[in-house]
Amino acid sequence: MTALAIEPLSPQEFALDRVAKVLRLGVIAGIIVAVMGFIGAVVISAQTSAIPGGQASGLAGLLRSALLLSYAGGDDAAVSIIMLAGLANVAAFLVTLVGMRAREIWALPLPWLVALGNLLLMLLVGFTPGALFILIAAFAGYAAARILRIFRINPVALKELRGRMRGARAFVVLSIYLLLMSGFALLMYLVFSAGSGIGSSVAGEIGRSLFITVVGIELLLILFIAPSLTSGAITGERERQTFDLLRTTLLNAPTFVMGKLESALAYLLLLLLAAIPLQSLAFLFGGVSEGEILLAFVILVVTALALGAVGIYFSTAVERTITANLRAYLLVLSVMFIVPVVAGVVLDVLGRIFFTAGSAFNSPLLETTFAYASALLIAINPIATALSTQQILIEREAIGFYPYTLASSGGTIPMVSPWLLFTLIYLIFAAVLILLAIRRARQPEPEDE
Repeated sequence: MTALAIEPLSPQEFALDRVAKVLRLGVIAGIIVAVMGFIGAVVISAQTSAIPGGQASGLAGLLRSALLLSYAGGDDAAVSIIMLAGLANVAAFLVTLVGMRAREIWALPLPWLVALGNLLLMLLVGFTPGALFILIAAFAGYAAARILRIFRINPVALKELRGRMRGARAFVVLSIYLLLMSGFALLMYLVFSAGSGIGSSVAGEIGRSLFITVVGIELLLILFIAPSLTSGAITGERERQTFDLLRTTLLNAPTFVMGKLESALAYLLLLLLAAIPLQSLAFLFGGVSEGEILLAFVILVVTALALGAVGIYFSTAVERTITANLRAYLLVLSVMFIVPVVAGVVLDVLGRIFFTAGSAFNSPLLETTFAYASALLIAINPIATALSTQQILIEREAIGFYPYTLASSGGTIPMVSPWLLFTLIYLIFAAVLILLAIRRARQPEPEDE
């Protein structure tokens, strides 16, 4: 990939580079904290029983007493909080790093929001690593504020959005999209209401069916459209022979890559926002809460961001748009569908063999490993995440942690609602892909070296 304009670093760019190095320290610290929480969870699961609210001995208890000073719950939930807090900081610092690298104006408040989140964790549960994260975030925010004038609204995103919205095509696509969504919703209403009596239970079932239909169509739309919107962003410039013109400008690689990604995601966000009134129709029938609508929107937005990042990465990694499209869809199909389905079937078969009543292979550690592996596979697939999150929200009324009973020992282990793990994993995945795309865009071709 031909590199964008490469010039000697100015004092502001040197300062921005220091901010990036500090944010990387935050990422490393978050990984260390997450690994410590994971080790504590493994130690607890190795015990023969796990009692809700019980206190574990050894390393797990030490981690709880050292990293969560004022948490009143059990050690099993404590180590899960530590692990999730570490992952949340990794995701937050990576997203901030991407924004800072691209000099995006929306990145300026992010360090202070990270510091505020860690401050709340310190006040609520005594999260001691939060002091280090606050220090790192505050330093990055202060350093970025000193070079405030280099941050701006991305010019590439503005140019792409203006070009996309000037013609009639964007509005035609939006109108057809809403008409199809409305048609499917009406069809589902007619199917479920035909021959049914009038009652609150029937109305709630209709409302839930309408909600699932609308969200499902939106999710399929993102899965099929998001990679294609970004996979040709940079390869298209090369094929149109306009990429060399960009080298004559002061446009840097992070700004160009993020601008292309933001313009595509902004249009997808417009489509998602336009469908919210259709989701809200479920309130007329009942059966759907505000929390379900909010969580569904979060899953849709995070999925769009991750798939857009997949497309933009392959757009910088290959030379042709068709190759970038094929590789992007192959990765999406493999990671989100083939791998979770195959691994899920294997885990289900092995679980039925090992953890049936009276089985000689019953082991709390092994069953815990199977349970967490299954949760991870669910969190990789956005469709499974949405369905599992809704089921847990309805049956257990849990939006965060919930207890999972082990068949091998009768004890419980803490589990996390899939949407939370899904959001953290996909944010980290998207940020890493964007950083790799920026690095690819900076690398010159052999003939240009």
